[in-house]
Amino acid sequence: MADESTQSIVVEAPPERVMAVIADFPAYPEWAKAFTTAEVVAAGADGRAEQVAFTLESGPFKDTYTLAYQWSADGLVVDWSLVKGQMQRSQKGRYALTPDGGRTTVTYTLSVQLAVPMIGLFRRKAEKMIMDTALKELKRRVEQG
Repeated sequence: MADESTQSIVVEAPPERVMAVIADFPAYPEWAKAFTTAEVVAAGADGRAEQVAFTLESGPFKDTYTLAYQWSADGLVVDWSLVKGQMQRSQKGRYALTPDGGRTTVTYTLSVQLAVPMIGLFRRKAEKMIMDTALKELKRRVEQG
């Protein structure tokens, strides 16, 4: 991924519990404040989402987009990329989970290109803010059960 941002957070839960929350897309609007809808539009034979349609509203930024997901066999990594979107030209992301006893380090990598030009510095700042919020909300959701 070119020109990406990466952040990590430690979650007090095993990786299986963290990945279960990440994979439960229909529940995103309950805990990820920016999402108003998240709907699985295609699932694989294993039941995992292959494509998910999202509606996002975060301040002045509103978008409807679809992401394609690829899940690692070991259950520790999920990658995604933009299938289609209104405000985004591309999006590539990854959650990588590293077990540490009963805890998990979650590393979130994100690269977004908007359809409207944005200075790189501002785009990276926006990516960091999105990731920081997403990781904190994920941690809260997993740890509260």
